[in-house]
Amino acid sequence: MTDLNKNAGDAAANYAASGAFGAPLGMGNRRALLMVDFAQAYFEPGSPLFADTPQVVGAAQALLQWARAQHMLVCHTRVVYDEAGLNGGVFYRKIPALSNFRKGHPLGQFVPALAPKAGEPVIEKQYASAFFGTSLASLLSAQRVDCVLIAGMSTSGCVRATTVDAIQLGLIPLVVADACGDRHAAPHEASLFDLQAKYADVMPLAVLQRRIADAG
Repeated sequence: MTDLNKNAGDAAANYAASGAFGAPLGMGNRRALLMVDFAQAYFEPGSPLFADTPQVVGAAQALLQWARAQHMLVCHTRVVYDEAGLNGGVFYRKIPALSNFRKGHPLGQFVPALAPKAGEPVIEKQYASAFFGTSLASLLSAQRVDCVLIAGMSTSGCVRATTVDAIQLGLIPLVVADACGDRHAAPHEASLFDLQAKYADVMPLAVLQRRIADAG
């Protein structure tokens, strides 16, 4: 057993023994899917943000197709900066790789298999959370959404920030674990663990589908 797996096991036992974390949130009454930042930058070898997680695209595509078949509201997010990155503020200065999301840069384009369809809202953002400085919260409120399914890149960054903001806004966040990815397993697994404990229900797509079917 690696130190990472051993520590994760110890943490899981510690949290479970306390009984103070991880209460289930349910499935909500009206759900929407948030596809967070499925940009080429995470899947193109040679990109400074390359995550080497091709399996995430397959899981996210299955999730997307299923959500569309369920006639669920599907929202996509993308990071877009002006040529100088001025609208990215200090965040843009902190992570030089964000220059790959300047308007028109090919690495900022959607992965073709996960591209929005006509009529699916695209939320342009400059910071980690899909809610910060955008119209997403108002859009979901207008559609009476109370539960958001969240998939995307990266788990420890934009997925985590979006999930925390979702619960703070009174939405039930359901993080689809196999449709999220990161540049390294350690931050990916740690983020999913912490999100499940404090901010969301985290599960693979197959479990999510079954629970939603059972909820009716």
